[in-house]
This record gives sequence, C-alpha cells and structure tokens, in this order.
Amino acid sequence: MAADITTVVPDQAYPSGPGLRPTPTITAAGSFVGRDESAFARACDPRVFDWLDHVKAAAGCSHPIRLSGEVATIDRDTGQLLSAARTEDMPDGEIYKPCGNRRHAVCPSCARTYQRDAYQLLRAGLAGGKGIPATVARHPAVFVTFTAPSFGTVHTRVVKRHTCGNRRRCDCRPEPCHPRRASDPTARPCEHGQPTVCWARHEENDPRLGQPLCLDCYDYDAQVVWNHSAPELWRRSTIAITRHLRARARALGLPWVEQVTASGRVRRVPPVKPSFGKVAEMQRRAVVHNHAIVRLDGVDQDPDAIVPPPAGLGVDDLLAAVEHAAATVAFTTRPHPAQPVGWRIAWGEQVDIRPISADGDITDGKVAGYLAKYATKSTEATGHVSRRLDGEVIDLYANEHGTHPERLIDACWVLGGHRDWQMLRRWAHMLGFGGHFLTKSRRYSVTFRLLRDARVIWRRTETGHEYADQPDDDTTLIIGLLTYAGSGWRTTGDALLANTAAAMARERHETARDELLAAA
Repeated sequence: MAADITTVVPDQAYPSGPGLRPTPTITAAGSFVGRDESAFARACDPRVFDWLDHVKAAAGCSHPIRLSGEVATIDRDTGQLLSAARTEDMPDGEIYKPCGNRRHAVCPSCARTYQRDAYQLLRAGLAGGKGIPATVARHPAVFVTFTAPSFGTVHTRVVKRHTCGNRRRCDCRPEPCHPRRASDPTARPCEHGQPTVCWARHEENDPRLGQPLCLDCYDYDAQVVWNHSAPELWRRSTIAITRHLRARARALGLPWVEQVTASGRVRRVPPVKPSFGKVAEMQRRAVVHNHAIVRLDGVDQDPDAIVPPPAGLGVDDLLAAVEHAAATVAFTTRPHPAQPVGWRIAWGEQVDIRPISADGDITDGKVAGYLAKYATKSTEATGHVSRRLDGEVIDLYANEHGTHPERLIDACWVLGGHRDWQMLRRWAHMLGFGGHFLTKSRRYSVTFRLLRDARVIWRRTETGHEYADQPDDDTTLIIGLLTYAGSGWRTTGDALLANTAAAMARERHETARDELLAAA
C-alpha cells in the first residue's frame, strides 16, 4: 500500500518557505523520513475507512483546523434536545475543518475551492444565476486593467505578435528586453555603474523578470507607499466613474428615480449606477495591478432590484467614464520625514479597457476565469512568501542592500517606524499592500457566504452523508459547542493518507467531468 501512496501524493501537499510548514521528505518505500511507522500504522487500523470518511471534508487541506466538543440539534419551537454528537465518540476525538486559505502556495486544496467560488461569483455578475437575474447578460460591461506607474527600469518580456495557439503555453519569440543603440545617450551605465541596456530575450520562467536593472536606482519607498495606497486609489476611481456616468445621465435629461427607504422616507436618486468586481494581481516587480469588471446598471424603485440601464446610456458611455477616471484620479499622501510633500498616487500610463460580450473575443467565461486565477495568488510571484513579520524575525527578511523583495520589506519597515505610517509595518510581508485581493460592490453579484452555505447544504443532503437524515433546518437549530484543539494533521502519516485519498477522488472527479464534456 505504501508503494501506491507515493505515486499519487500531490507535490504541494505541504508548502515550503519561511514561516510555512516545511516540506517533508518521502522515501522510496513511501514513508516520511523519521516517521516510518505513522502511515503504516494508520493504514493497518481496521477503522481506517471510517477515519477517511470522517476527514473527507478536509482531506486535501495542508493544515486543517481540529475542533473538539459537542454538536447539538435542538427543536426551534420547543427547545427540546433532539440529538447530540460528541467528538470524543468520533475518530481521533476531533472534527477536522479545512483551513480555508485562499493562497495556492499555502494550501492548494482550499485555494482550488476558493478559485472555483470566485469564478462562480464573478461570472454570475455577467451572465446571471445564483440569484442574479439573467438579464444582466444584456447590461453594458467592460473589462479593465489598471496598472501601476514605473518606479524604475525592470527586466520584462514583451511579445508583440503571438503566433501560438495557446497563450498558457506560449513559445513565441519575445522582443529584446531594453535595447538601445550605442550612440543613444541613455545607453550609458547609470550613476551606480550598472548597465541600462538589456538585449536578452527573456523566457517565461527567467528569474530576472521583474528585477530592476539597477537595485540602487529603484525607488523602493515610492513603490511600497503606492502598494499601500492602491485600495484608496481604487475607491476614488469607482467614485469618479459613478460621477461621470451620473453627469452623462443629467446631460441626456434622464429623469431621476424615486425610492422608498426602509424607514418610509422617499428619496430621489440618479437613474444609473455602475457595479464592480475587482481582483488585485501582484506583479513580478512586486507592485499591484487591478483587473476589474465594470457593469452598467439602472436604478429601480426597489433598491435591491438589478435592472438594465435607461435608454441612451451604453457601453461607449461606460468606456468614456473608465478612461476619464484612469486619467484624472490622483491624490497626494500625508507627509513623511522621508518625503515631506508626500507621494503622488495615480494610475500608470498603460490602461487596457475592453468591452465584454457573449459573442466577442472577451466573453463572460474568459473574464471570470482570468480573474479567478489571480484571486488565489499573492506575493509568491515576487519570490517572497512569509507570514506577518515582527521585530523578532524582520532581520531575516529585510535588507537595504539585499535582493529586490528584501529591499521592499526594508522600506516598509523603515517608513512604518513613523507613527502615522505604522500600517506599513503591519503589511510588510505583503510588500505594503493591505487590501483584499478580491472585492465587489454589493449589487454586482452574490457573496462567498451564499456559495459556501449552498455547498454545506449539498454535502448534508447528498446520499450517504452522516447528516443526510437530520430534520429540516427550518424546524431545528444546530448548535456547535466546539473549542479549538489544534492545527495541522496529527502525524505526517495521517497527512499522507488523507491527501492521497483527496488526490484520487479529485482525479476521478476530473476524469468524469472530461468524459461528460466529451459525450456532450
């Protein structure tokens, strides 16, 4: 059995890196070095299949949460105790719950669940479903990418003309990185003696991509402040887009809508309101880019209704509003001893805006899949992965004369020493960025909680589940009197068996899905 285990254990069952659980070593016999007996002992236990059933919900998780206590089912009307389940009567005496981490580098299994939820959430805002009316598919919508300004010259890979059939496996020949003629005055070395020219045609996996040509010329302070201010810049941009569209509605003479609030007060509101879904992507140069969906909605007398925009407003007006916001929104931060006048925060020059349509190149499925992919990413693209830093470990990660990520962390820590900029230290492990990687406006789509609740209901009602015979949720109340017992698997052998079972189940599921698609 041990020989079979080694063939199906996921490569990233345990992520490695500073602050994370170290990757265990597996021998040819299929057991962990130093703990040869744990997997064999669990596999030989006659109750191993009961244990696998018990940990099924968290089987693929790299670092599950263990809970102990009691779960009681109570009648809502009478308060009568209908049943009670104690964890001490269950395998291991604990309940295993997935960690729920969205980062693929930390927990691939939970990140995969988060990515699929993100896809459903984003696509529902474009095509309908999950409680969102299908009429949103006819609303004007655009896909926009807001980039950051330049803080110094970095190695890059540019393909001007793609001839490949699949961008995920692009093997097209890129352009030279930073070519300059010898007679060009800018081709001379910088003041630190580093070359300002790079004729290399970088491959996709080249470790130099995103690295500055000269580390000493790069403006690290400005970059970490921009990362920290990116959420505020996005908030101001959404306000600017909304105001531009309302001004356009007034210019067209569109009537305002009267709404009745919950308190019974009547208010007049503009006839148009945009909705947003945004994902932040950490680039290789360690700066945040925002990819967003902007949908144009109308306003109804019912504040919660999602209706089409009024006649006269279309995708061209939406494009103009986004372009206006990208070009005009800017602000200056509060002063800092290192920058007494503050830093100017604005979007970069490269802003890509494309209409979304069901029959065009940019469809709802492509956009949702693209954004969901980045929803599980973090700083790993920069080569830095760590948990929150403090004064005890900062010297392991920050170095003003070190690598690109080390200098960014050092800039966060040094600037964060001022009392008005202490949040930079809190988010030093994120290179200054403290915002959410996926955000949306309330009206855009459903919530993650709704999707998770639907998954829980499905699991409890599927055939053979331990909660399949529970009374109706409308008449009963389930109360969990659970306490935290620990994190992670009890032994590396348990992790090996659980992750193996999850990998095999996932492989069967994907095979069945491929066969159904082929049959269709």
